[in-house]
Amino acid sequence: MTFAQFVGSGSTGIIGVLNTIVVPVIFSLAFLVFIWGVVSHFFLYGGNETKREEGRQFILWGVLGMVLLFSVWGIVNILLSTLGIAPAP
Repeated sequence: MTFAQFVGSGSTGIIGVLNTIVVPVIFSLAFLVFIWGVVSHFFLYGGNETKREEGRQFILWGVLGMVLLFSVWGIVNILLSTLGIAPAP
């Protein structure tokens, strides 16, 4: 196996595993953190201000996580397309 086969392109090799398995799982976790924050802030703890503040923190960290992930994913895809290792359609 050569290094190019190991790294892969698009849906094969390490790049394929990252694009098809790892990145979607991390996006899902960040989205779940955001949803948990929304549910706990608005629906579960109506009168308890400390729990509502925790929900607000979950919302903040979920949104920041998703923004960071989208940014890094975009930069990596730009880098891969610049190097000619663009993901397969």
